[in-house]
Amino acid sequence: MTLAIEVAGWLGAGLILAAYALVSTGRLDGRSAAFQWMNLAGAAGFVVNSGWHGAWPSAILNIIWIGIAATTLVRIARG
Repeated sequence: MTLAIEVAGWLGAGLILAAYALVSTGRLDGRSAAFQWMNLAGAAGFVVNSGWHGAWPSAILNIIWIGIAATTLVRIARG
């Protein structure tokens, strides 16, 4: 179980870092669904990891991060 929690955290970190790098280099638009999905999935990995470790400020921050990404994905879907 502990290994899965750590993997979730590292994958989350990798997704958020990759999303930021892709937007910063102009390879991905910050308003794209791909960017939002990367952030949503990455934040979910952080929530699992930080919640497991009792790092509640980080867990709450990432729950809000998920909400922002989900809201943006809904707006994108509605056109």
